Amino acid sequence: MSYPSAEHPLSMAELAALIAADIPQGSYVNLGIGQPTKVADHLTADQGVILHTENGMLGMGPTATGDQIDPDLTNAGKVPVTALPGAAYFHQADSFAMMRGGHLDVCVLGAYQVSLTGDLANWHTGRPDAIPAVGGAMDLAIGAKQVLVMMSLFGRDGTPKLVPSCDYPLTGVGCVSRVYTDLGIFEVGPGRDAVTVLATFGTTIDELADRLTVPVSTRESSLA
Repeated sequence: MSYPSAEHPLSMAELAALIAADIPQGSYVNLGIGQPTKVADHLTADQGVILHTENGMLGMGPTATGDQIDPDLTNAGKVPVTALPGAAYFHQADSFAMMRGGHLDVCVLGAYQVSLTGDLANWHTGRPDAIPAVGGAMDLAIGAKQVLVMMSLFGRDGTPKLVPSCDYPLTGVGCVSRVYTDLGIFEVGPGRDAVTVLATFGTTIDELADRLTVPVSTRESSLA
């Protein structure tokens, strides 16, 4: 897929729209807590994407607003959501069995770090005062057929979050295939010696190469 050019870094909402457009038609998809939930608001009915949540729902719709809000109908992040026609509810144990059993086509997760070989760190920074919260991320990381990450490319201190190897405790090894960030989209995965830049936003490949600590390359690709 070719991505639109942008003269500025993308907002998380703009990034969510790109991810939604990339999800293959008819996929069963889980959206991680936080920014990835925004993807639900950009899916179209003709895509036929069915959203799954680990708290026990299949057929989740966009975020609920106004009179749509039902306090008993939330996603795993406790955000009020809508239910599409035909939605199903089930025990959380059954939901995790779907995740661990390889029944999800795609999951979209946030991350603290992703390595060029697709290792994912998104549950603990390792700081003594930090509160670890793995939730269902480790089950999604190993159970989904395709793991996409949505994150800012650099931390508040300017440190890259796309790295040669993760410093933080790992959620999964070699599980991530694509990383969507405010400054660019990258392919990663096992056996790579460089990340592949698929698009840049408000910057250039040369500028990214100067700021990142991983080697970069370019080539055409599409989400399989």
